[in-house]
Amino acid sequence: MAVNNVICKLREKSNMSQEQFAELFGVSRQSVQKWESGVSLPDIDKLIKISKRFDISLDALIFDSDTRITEELKTTKELKPQYANIHVWESYYSTLGLTTEYQQSIEEGLDIAQYKDLFDVVTRLPQDEIKKKLGDVLFHIVHNAKTVEGYKYNEPSTLEEIKKFRKAFKFKGVVDSSTLKDKIHGAWMGRICGCLLGKTVEGIKTDELIPFLNETNNYPMHRYIRRSDLNDDILNKYKYRFENRCYADTADGMPVDDDTNYVVLAQKVIEKYGRYFTSYDMSRSWLSLQSKDAYCTAERVAFCNFVNGYEPPESAAYKNPYREWIGAQIRGDYFGYINPGNPELAAEMAFRDASISHTKNGIYGEMFVAAMLAIAATTNDIKTIILGGLAQIPHTSRLYEAICDVINQYENGISQEDCFAEIHNRYNEYTSHGWCHTISNAMIVVASLLYGKGDYGKSICMSVQTGFDTDCNGATVGSILGLAFGTKCIDEVWTKPINNKLHTSIFGVGTIKITDAVETTMKHIKL
Repeated sequence: MAVNNVICKLREKSNMSQEQFAELFGVSRQSVQKWESGVSLPDIDKLIKISKRFDISLDALIFDSDTRITEELKTTKELKPQYANIHVWESYYSTLGLTTEYQQSIEEGLDIAQYKDLFDVVTRLPQDEIKKKLGDVLFHIVHNAKTVEGYKYNEPSTLEEIKKFRKAFKFKGVVDSSTLKDKIHGAWMGRICGCLLGKTVEGIKTDELIPFLNETNNYPMHRYIRRSDLNDDILNKYKYRFENRCYADTADGMPVDDDTNYVVLAQKVIEKYGRYFTSYDMSRSWLSLQSKDAYCTAERVAFCNFVNGYEPPESAAYKNPYREWIGAQIRGDYFGYINPGNPELAAEMAFRDASISHTKNGIYGEMFVAAMLAIAATTNDIKTIILGGLAQIPHTSRLYEAICDVINQYENGISQEDCFAEIHNRYNEYTSHGWCHTISNAMIVVASLLYGKGDYGKSICMSVQTGFDTDCNGATVGSILGLAFGTKCIDEVWTKPINNKLHTSIFGVGTIKITDAVETTMKHIKL
């Protein structure tokens, strides 16, 4: 095998493009192309770097011999992955920084402050075997850390313990069977339209979002962002890449999104296992219904843990720095839909789902949303819906405290602007942890429900223009209001681009009619 073919084989085996290979060795893509076509050969210094990078001797790299390469592979003492190519969501050692695992652990009250400098140093190491091993050590420290003395919260991760720390709340709402189907339809459409609104700008930060909305005559936000809003000046002006996003005026139904995938996935689980599905059933469904790439952050960690033999609840705790992020909070809607008037059962089902990938407040977020939805089927009183949701999570938790803070600000006459500004003060949207945490986004959902006063369009727009996890928050706010008020609260300006179509990435499902999903939901309801 000539050296050009060896280089090509090494690159392709590492799943690298010519551009990536060129960047690795400080040359142009054209140089790599010439090496692989045999037009030219790398300089000796480049050959040395290639041999070191791929752990192959120079004679095996240069000599025309497949046998030599095969023999070297056989005699290699240790086979190692290319650590730099492992996705950050799948490499615990990549998430140890002071704004991810370390901050998460400190917020949980874990006694690890003495290791702060070590976390910082390991974070800055190159992605290699040493960093992985040190990451394993830090995980052992975190997993076995005690709670600091005087920590004010009590945040269990088992259902039995969670129930011990609830505060009872009675609500007077009743399920009206004559309007229930319309409410369920409203919930599906409300979630989908709210998700589409936020999906266009998912990941943007408010220092660009607000100027962009002003520039396109959409601030305060009151409509979808359209592809026709864009011009070359806008596309070149902002760091956020508006090109190739999904837009309401070019969409063919609701595009694939994890916020809507999870509702359909939950429906499939109920169809297969019934209302008494277990956490293990849910974990198996994840493996069989979607590819790894359909899952993000905590969900990706859990998926990989399932593959490696970790079962719930260990799958949520093992090397999972995202254990309190928003991923579970976006998965609880269906359990609220099928338990109208029964927030406790909705929250219990949500727990069975959330505990496969999350702990503590990550679990509470899903239970909170599912319970709110169960109550929204009986009343459109926003405060009752929120308080009913809170009654299903520990009153000793950070999430409970944060939601009560939002309610108190609203009732004390704090302005909408000041309330959302306070959320930004408490959580930093410019860090992944702050941007994607359950609590920051749950606060946005509750504030949008309160200050939106039941107005669907105003509320979802409020939740999106605030930034943070825009599609998740728009979807959750829309789902709750759609269930509380029915389809009549959602103007055609929101529903028309959807055209009754929901695209999914779920195996064997693909695109579905929303009206069909509503019919199936009704079959899963027990009054």
